[in-house]
Amino acid sequence: MPNLRKQLLPFAAVSASYFGHIGFFNPYLPLWLKELGFGLLAISVLTSLQAATRLFAPYAWGWLSDHSGERVKLLRYGATAALVFACFLFLNLSPVGLGVVLLLMFTHTSAMMPMSEAAMAHLVSQGGSFDAKRYGRVRLFGSVGFLITVFVAGAWFEFFGMHHFPAWTVFSLLAVAVSVWMLPDLKENLPAVHNKVQVGPVLRQRAVQWFFASAFLHVLSHIGIYVFFSLFLDSLGYSKTLIGMLWAVSVVVEIGWFYSQSKWMAKLPLTGWLVVCSATMLLRMGLTAQWAQVLWLLVFAQVLHALTFAAHHTVCIALLSHHFPGRLRGRGQALYTVIAYGFPGVIGGLLGGILSDYYGLQSVYWASMVISALATFAAYKVWRHHHPSAPDVLPVT
Repeated sequence: MPNLRKQLLPFAAVSASYFGHIGFFNPYLPLWLKELGFGLLAISVLTSLQAATRLFAPYAWGWLSDHSGERVKLLRYGATAALVFACFLFLNLSPVGLGVVLLLMFTHTSAMMPMSEAAMAHLVSQGGSFDAKRYGRVRLFGSVGFLITVFVAGAWFEFFGMHHFPAWTVFSLLAVAVSVWMLPDLKENLPAVHNKVQVGPVLRQRAVQWFFASAFLHVLSHIGIYVFFSLFLDSLGYSKTLIGMLWAVSVVVEIGWFYSQSKWMAKLPLTGWLVVCSATMLLRMGLTAQWAQVLWLLVFAQVLHALTFAAHHTVCIALLSHHFPGRLRGRGQALYTVIAYGFPGVIGGLLGGILSDYYGLQSVYWASMVISALATFAAYKVWRHHHPSAPDVLPVT
């Protein structure tokens, strides 16, 4: 379908530029804040602002996009506003001023991928079947963007210092803004009856409740990687270049998964993949907690990212596309962002900051192991809900 391929190419550009921005911003923001003189607790609070905006911004933007159908126009506004706010990072700001700037910037970036994913899911879910192959091929461009910036930025900051961090932020968000303005101005035209579709009845379904519980716990266990991984490796004496390379390892296997996932997804029901991903997360956190100083074991732990993030993300998007179709799509994606990334980010960032302040950074990964075990149980409950009568809730092509 050449026309569909042409429509999806701009989404690949958005994915590449957005995750290119995330690829340097998230791993190195804690190190930049450390260079500015902030302590571990202050760093955890400031980095948690991104997750805090995911408690309200994605659903607000999702509600607007569902009721207007203008997902692309809202994306354009959000990207442009985030770029403007990022320019204030060049100023010599007080801690409160920096917090305000980050809060405003994150408010506009935190909903970009949910709205983009919702718009793209509309294109790859034609005929009621989620096209995992086509989705993976688009999404891997985001992984490539992340890979390039996390590696290049690590080397850059190693040789030139962290003071270039604001410039990296502005130029990466400029790339996001340009790519978003290249998106086709798509608007979902659904029958008027869809305007009154309510999200409440979907949320009362047991399968959906256990799904959100498993997603919340899984990502909460992942916060040790998102927020504290660079700081942990820095404390163990790893160079910024090597830290970037270890981040890059996880993204390389992520790309491999997204490229070939249609081959693997059919081997288990989607709900079965949830169990595998969370159980693998338990192993990954254990290796990181106990043997982070052993490089080859740490590399192996990073390789598990193919399951703990890439496979888990695709399964979640597929299940969301099934449970929240049509006019519910934006709100479904937004709820996923709030529940699976907003609350875990705030809770994990703050509690992780307290734990690391009192017991050291290693303690964060022991706590993540416990949470991973709970996530595995919740995923098992999702699987049991659908098995054996409905082991797979969604056809995947």
